[in-house]
Amino acid sequence: MKRLYQLVTEAQFSRCTRPPLYRKLLFALCFFHSVLLERKKFLQLGWNIIYGFNDSDFEVSENLTSLYLDEYEEVPWDALKYLIAGVNYGGHVTDDWDRRLLTTYINDYFNENAVAVPFFKLSSLPTYYIPRDGPHTSYLEYISMLPNIEHPAVFGQHPNADIASQIAETRTLFDTLLSLQPQVTSAAASGAGPSREDKVLELSADVRQKIPAQMDYEGTRQLLQDDPSPLNVVLLQEIQRYNALLHTIKSSLEELEKGIQGLVVMSSNLEETFHCIYDARVPPLWEKAYPSLKPLASWTRDLCQRVEQFSRWAETSYPPTLFWLSGFTFPTGFLTAVLQASARQHNVSVDTLSWEFIVSTVDDGNLLFPPKDGVFIRGLFLEGAGWDKKNSCLVEAEPMQLVCPIPTIHFKPVEARKKVAKSMYSCPCYYFPVRSGGAGRPSFVVGVDLKSGAVSPDHWIKRGTALLMSLDH
Repeated sequence: MKRLYQLVTEAQFSRCTRPPLYRKLLFALCFFHSVLLERKKFLQLGWNIIYGFNDSDFEVSENLTSLYLDEYEEVPWDALKYLIAGVNYGGHVTDDWDRRLLTTYINDYFNENAVAVPFFKLSSLPTYYIPRDGPHTSYLEYISMLPNIEHPAVFGQHPNADIASQIAETRTLFDTLLSLQPQVTSAAASGAGPSREDKVLELSADVRQKIPAQMDYEGTRQLLQDDPSPLNVVLLQEIQRYNALLHTIKSSLEELEKGIQGLVVMSSNLEETFHCIYDARVPPLWEKAYPSLKPLASWTRDLCQRVEQFSRWAETSYPPTLFWLSGFTFPTGFLTAVLQASARQHNVSVDTLSWEFIVSTVDDGNLLFPPKDGVFIRGLFLEGAGWDKKNSCLVEAEPMQLVCPIPTIHFKPVEARKKVAKSMYSCPCYYFPVRSGGAGRPSFVVGVDLKSGAVSPDHWIKRGTALLMSLDH
């Protein structure tokens, strides 16, 4: 903020024909710009994609503010907000959920109260407000009195967001240190104890033993051929994808073992797999079916559970009562299939259907039968908020509770849905913690409407609250 105020010359500071209004809005604009830049430190809870907001965005917005105040008797709030957040800063923004956050911030700082209320508060903390009007130096003095280290509440964030970003930074540091380690390969060079090769052979054998066998695609296809329903098509596609993945894992581990024994030449792919397994990471070759941030051990366990869901479904040829959405390699396809099945059942166009979300207030053990319409989805996690099971709404997360499991949700297809109530927070649901996606596929799956509880939905927008299908541990 100090730097931005030094960009505004004395001549600019007093050029507007309505000085008090202009100076208040200039301070609000400075604060807005600074919040957008500093929010990057919260990583995934800050912005889905990191944007390069720069000084020229601020300068153009400052010019616009001055110009519009000169031209119009009444302050044209909507035009100003649209030009600043929608066009100027919004020009950088490619993610719809980030755009929603940008709009929420500008609505907070650019409104009638900002110019009418003395000492208008810019955050929930008492320290941050628009100061009393005065010369250029008085604003700089006020800024220099602000705390050196800002509390997460300045951004509308929870203290947990600070902890989450520090954990992520520490993990990056350790990953970097790990990659800088000298690559000792022979037992002699590494001193006593098993060599890297022995360790990788041992881990490879362990993974091979745990990996489930391929599912019977042909048998399942014949079993389901009389019923080509959308859900059965999805089941067959998932079996195909998982079988391909299981084949890749098995063959690459067999090749790796031969390579270590000197029976085949170590290719660059095998070399990479070798180093990944030694570091207990998932080789990139195996991540083609679905993205994940889990380390090797929990990734292997997770894969076994995924395959088990589909093999049980294939054996019984009945869809499960509770679907584990995270187990699908392509969850969007599954949700579309549910809408198609509902459209056929009610003889309506699939385009007229949308979702209604009912969060269960009972334990999964009591959900014995599938719903008449739609599906029960289990195993989702809330990030950036907690869940009040009794009142079925969002609440503040407990200290140090970075993610919180949410009860089973009934995804119910409805026709010509009524407008979403003001008390509902449209919560984005992501496939894995990297919200911008990866490997050429988006991470966003579906927007789920949740009751926002005692606070307005804007509160959760600033918190970066989202649903995750899988975690990084």
